[in-house]
Amino acid sequence: MNISKSTFSQSFDRMSKTGYFLLSVFLVGLIVFASYHWYFKPTQEKDQLLLSMLTDGMKTQHFAPHELNDSYSEKVFNTYIERLDINKKFFLQKDIESLNRFKTNIDDEINAGTTNFFEAANAIYETRTKQAANYYKPILTEAFDFNVDEYYENDSKKTSFAADSNALKEQWRKYLKYQTLIRLNDLIEEQDKARERKDTSFTEKSLTELEKTAREKVKKSNDDGFKRLFEIDKDDRYNLFLNTLVNVHDPHTEYFPPADKQNFDIAMSGQLQGIGAQLQEKDGFIKVNSIIPGGPAYRDARLKAGDLILKVAQDGQEPVEVTEMRLDKAVQLIRGKKGTKVTLTIKKPDGAIDNITLTRDIVIIEETYAQSAIINGKEKIGYIRLTGFYSDFGKGGRDCADDVKNELIKLKKENIDGVVLDLRDNGGGSLESVVRMVGLFIRVGPVVQVKSKNEDPGMMSDFDASVTYDGPLVVMVNENSASASEILAAAIQDYKRGIIIGSPTTFGKGTVQRIYNLDDMVGSAYDAIKPLGSVKITMQKFYRVSGGSTQLRGVTPDIIVPDLYAKIKYGEKEEDFVMPWDEIAPAHYGKVHTGDYFDKVITESKKRIEANPTFKTIDAQSAEYKIQSENSAVTLNLKSYQNRLSESKKQEKEIEELKKSISPLSVYNCKSDSINLVGADSSKVRRNKEWMSSLSKDFYLGEVKNIITSMQKLK
Repeated sequence: MNISKSTFSQSFDRMSKTGYFLLSVFLVGLIVFASYHWYFKPTQEKDQLLLSMLTDGMKTQHFAPHELNDSYSEKVFNTYIERLDINKKFFLQKDIESLNRFKTNIDDEINAGTTNFFEAANAIYETRTKQAANYYKPILTEAFDFNVDEYYENDSKKTSFAADSNALKEQWRKYLKYQTLIRLNDLIEEQDKARERKDTSFTEKSLTELEKTAREKVKKSNDDGFKRLFEIDKDDRYNLFLNTLVNVHDPHTEYFPPADKQNFDIAMSGQLQGIGAQLQEKDGFIKVNSIIPGGPAYRDARLKAGDLILKVAQDGQEPVEVTEMRLDKAVQLIRGKKGTKVTLTIKKPDGAIDNITLTRDIVIIEETYAQSAIINGKEKIGYIRLTGFYSDFGKGGRDCADDVKNELIKLKKENIDGVVLDLRDNGGGSLESVVRMVGLFIRVGPVVQVKSKNEDPGMMSDFDASVTYDGPLVVMVNENSASASEILAAAIQDYKRGIIIGSPTTFGKGTVQRIYNLDDMVGSAYDAIKPLGSVKITMQKFYRVSGGSTQLRGVTPDIIVPDLYAKIKYGEKEEDFVMPWDEIAPAHYGKVHTGDYFDKVITESKKRIEANPTFKTIDAQSAEYKIQSENSAVTLNLKSYQNRLSESKKQEKEIEELKKSISPLSVYNCKSDSINLVGADSSKVRRNKEWMSSLSKDFYLGEVKNIITSMQKLK
């Protein structure tokens, strides 16, 4: 959860309601950073100034800063080397050995204000990248033999740096062969499709000709790739070094150079690239951080958080590789005029490669707000979808807690028998809104405990005795439910107010970050070396009212349902340098439901899930995805490669056929929403129809319907 400067200042008048004490932390931070007005000399170099500011900022502001010692130094050393050469295509083993003299000295350099390790690593990197630029062209002049059984290890963490230049050239050969194999197969499939549709304008080529074309495409891709690589200068690599220094404290603490901060702001505003996805650069890859509700990617539903974008192609043009590309450069490729198409080549968490074509469009703000529908059956169930905990404190702004309250009132008028709050893929947002939203379902009481550095935990509580809805409640979560979503699910679970259903665990992010503009922290004497960028620092941790942190472990649902990606490593626990799980004393609160009422409902649901053929198929497929994700060595034999792709497509088809075979649920709008749709523009009517259709085919909602039926029967 990120807390902006405006959030602190505009939340001041609400503190009495929620016990919102975070402003004091913000003010302390300003006081600490304000010391730089007099602490540094105006003649101090920019690199040294940034190094000192970030180091001291971590010491004073970070919730649990890593001590500057040899252990810290080793982590920085290993991480920076890995980030410089993520695919081990440049450095030799002897280069790493020559740099090992700095391995435990980086902490000493920081204290001395020197950057000898960075300078040495940078010099070797510049030499090796220039040498590597001469490797690929000779390799691509000769045809590859795709009948040979050999493999390319696609996970660089499982490989070592090459022993010498010959070994490195061999690594390049396999890498280039793999890239050629991918393009060759694409060309074969394209030709097969043209043959099937009897396209007379398509000139058929032999396998030899297609292989040559594929190599030419790979050469062009590498020409462009090295051109972009050499556009990244020493300052960019120093910024990467600074980011590594702070990342070692925890993965959510980051340094943003001025240009990167602009990209971060665009991502957080929800107006990103015309596809509606929040992206980040992660270990040399462009990673989908979240999907923005209301955007093209959200409506298409194929691109997911956690996907890696490997290539970007404009409509009718060759794809451009974005691996190891700067984020701002990749963003420029993905952005475009409304109505134009862009094709993304993505890598799924299970290792599957897929192409997704999206039509660029604006984010439809309406679809980011809470929405409701009715699921009809033995019982009438009110469904509320909440894709984010939004809160706009400006005049006329909307708050998700108010919107959910209005949806509940609307549903109650329909005489519903239960409510399901869908927090799947909800990445979080406003902390205050979570507290107010939990208050819609309970009378009064603590909702979340928040702990700052070296302070006793503070309580954020609901003091409003009114309850908007007191009937049966189910909360849906998955592995992408994070931060604020986890706080709400945890509170509902701890109070035994409702039943949580979903993936084996939620994401597991239980920390709060604060963003500082470094220019604001130094005086006008430094104007000549500004802008300095910004830093995002982890300053607090969340704790459930029961005492346990949501950090790392997330929330374990009362009822676990099989999920296609449930068995694949994902979430906060898979990040480097994560803050640990811990617990504090529980708060004083009372459970809403006592006895074995919930236990009986949960037991019945688990029996249904175990016997459900759909969930059995999903679970088996999930196990297969896990195997695929762990098998990172890819074949370079054309026939074997095609067989593997065919098997993956067969699995995808089985899932699609399974979804089609399920009897659709009866889903419709509330009366008031139906009235509002009369006379609405055709695009809004179409989007609503698509949403109703999507809900009707959601087999997870089928089990939720059964759970609420049990809750009604057993209460």
